[in-house]
Amino acid sequence: MNIMDYIVMGIWGVIFLVVIAKFFQSIRLVSTQTAHIVERLGRYHKTLDAGFHALLPFIDKVTFIQDLREEAIDVPPQECFTSDEVQVSVDGVIYMSVTDPVKASYGITDYRFAAVQLAKTTTRSVIGTLDLDRTFEERDVISAKVVEVLDEAGASWGIRVHRYEIKNISPPETVRTAMEKQVRAERERRAIMATSEGDKQSRINRSEGIKREVINISEGEKQRRINEAEGRGQEITGIAEATAESIGKIAAVLSTEGGVEALKMQVGQQYIDSLRSLDSSKIILPANIARYEGWLDNLGLGDLGKDIAKPSE
Repeated sequence: MNIMDYIVMGIWGVIFLVVIAKFFQSIRLVSTQTAHIVERLGRYHKTLDAGFHALLPFIDKVTFIQDLREEAIDVPPQECFTSDEVQVSVDGVIYMSVTDPVKASYGITDYRFAAVQLAKTTTRSVIGTLDLDRTFEERDVISAKVVEVLDEAGASWGIRVHRYEIKNISPPETVRTAMEKQVRAERERRAIMATSEGDKQSRINRSEGIKREVINISEGEKQRRINEAEGRGQEITGIAEATAESIGKIAAVLSTEGGVEALKMQVGQQYIDSLRSLDSSKIILPANIARYEGWLDNLGLGDLGKDIAKPSE
């Protein structure tokens, strides 16, 4: 065999290898949540879903492979101006997925880059209508507007934007310092207001307590006086009843035989006992000590029996 034969055999070997390679390339195993776009002779032919597929070698070709899962795309920081001419830096994240692989392949060259650029321009336009303070409060408004605009464009791009989240809104250092001072002043104002309200409530509570204490003391004093008055009344009534009862008993005794003499003897005995109890070096005695009945007459007991006996007559 000459050299030409080797060349021809080499060419046929290369052709055979290319055919074998194309044959293996025509066999496609598509995974879940993946779509393969097939072109036949340069034109769109079909979309391969998950599973096993066989293509025609040298005729069919997989030109695009689209991932149908939801993906997160970072929106890099950009400078925006608010309505009060304050420059802020804003970045975010887009959560999106491919819903139509054909449109995502042929409707736009790079839907990811287009979605990021559209999100940035929409964010700038929305922030331009808000002042600085509202940009921190209206994050949901900004996100909703970006999602709305991206959904309108995504209908022709074969994508769906699920949500857009703003990660950071960063004002300049000078503005941040001023905002911190404002927040600190507001916090101090609230602390002063809270302290004053607490002191006010404390004073009110103390005054209410003093008022209730005075009322309770006056009510207690009133009740004490009422109780003392009632006690004195009951005491007087009891003494009067006891006196009346004792007088009745004395009258009953005097009306009996020998009652007057017994009473005179009892009173005389008490009188002598009282003289003994006097704490003095001098004792005054009647002129005639032996006249015992005269003492009783001086005490008013001489005619006691007669006075008691008169009603019975």
